[in-house]
Amino acid sequence: MSVIIWLVLAAVLIVAEIATLGLTTIWFAGGAIVAALLAHFGAHWLLQVLVFAAVSFVLLILTRPIAQKHLMKDVEKTNVEGLVGTVGLVTETIDNAKAEGVVFLDGKEWTARSTGGEIIEKDARVKVDSISGVKLMVTKSE
Repeated sequence: MSVIIWLVLAAVLIVAEIATLGLTTIWFAGGAIVAALLAHFGAHWLLQVLVFAAVSFVLLILTRPIAQKHLMKDVEKTNVEGLVGTVGLVTETIDNAKAEGVVFLDGKEWTARSTGGEIIEKDARVKVDSISGVKLMVTKSE
């Protein structure tokens, strides 16, 4: 009976991995399969649980970084992520205290705020440090 439980758990974890693609639950599915093998050969339930935990942990820690490196190598930044690090032109003075500021970047006007809190005058060039909601967080570019 415990073999079936482990295999059902492995199946659920594999489905969860397919749904999320987070490279997390797949390693626990591996642990569940090893535990199912132990159950098949009559190992005590406590040994099954300990091996499940150990195998899952080892797979997660040792193989996840390698898998992420190889699976994510061709991923390119898209849309908003691609704007971080780019330079834009201030078209309306950026003043955090007045909640004002607009930057022209990538053919569009964006609401902008100064990362350091300083006022950045119109026509200055700014670098995008991050994006908060729909606002560019910028610093003056030299």
